[in-house]
Amino acid sequence: MALKPLHDRVLVKPSQPEEVTRGGIIIPDTAKEKPQQGIIAAAGQGRINEDGKLTPLQVKEGDKILYGKYSGTEITVDGEEFLIMRESDIFAIIS
Repeated sequence: MALKPLHDRVLVKPSQPEEVTRGGIIIPDTAKEKPQQGIIAAAGQGRINEDGKLTPLQVKEGDKILYGKYSGTEITVDGEEFLIMRESDIFAIIS
C-alpha cells in the first residue's frame, strides 16, 4: 500500500530500541524505552500559510531524525509499524 502524508505531516519508521547496553547488560522487552529516532519514509508537500502560499518541508525522505518521546500517532501499514506526525514534532535532523 502506498501512503502519502498530507500537508506538513511525515511518515516515520522508528529505529529499533537497543537490546544490549554498552556494558553488555541485556534489556528485557518490558524495560525498553520507546525510540526517539527514526527515518522519514514519506513526507507531505508542506504547510499552507495564511497567504495561501505553500511553505515546503525542511525534511525529506531518507532523513534520520530526532523526535519527541510521545510524538505522533502509531499506525501499521502492511505489517510494518510507523509513526505519522507533524513536522513541528521533529526536533532535529541527524547527520
